[in-house]
Amino acid sequence: MKKVIVACGSGVATSQTVASKVKRVLEEKKVRADVQAVDIKSLENYIKSSDVYISITKNTKEYDIPTLNGIAFLTGMGIEQETQKLLDLLK
Repeated sequence: MKKVIVACGSGVATSQTVASKVKRVLEEKKVRADVQAVDIKSLENYIKSSDVYISITKNTKEYDIPTLNGIAFLTGMGIEQETQKLLDLLK
């Protein structure tokens, strides 16, 4: 199963909100994936075993996996494009 990691500063409020929205979208589209919310300090521990990273904070480092804009899932602005990217990456 594909794995999606969502990270924000504390791993509690914002990343949990985005992870919930992503899970809902994936369920509606019948796409199976494990979606986890983590704090930015723990990201290095999870990134190697993940297929997609949804970033809430400004990236200071690049990773070897696709990175999506988590703000789109939070605000709704640009969500269609980010959702399509996510679906394409998970198929």
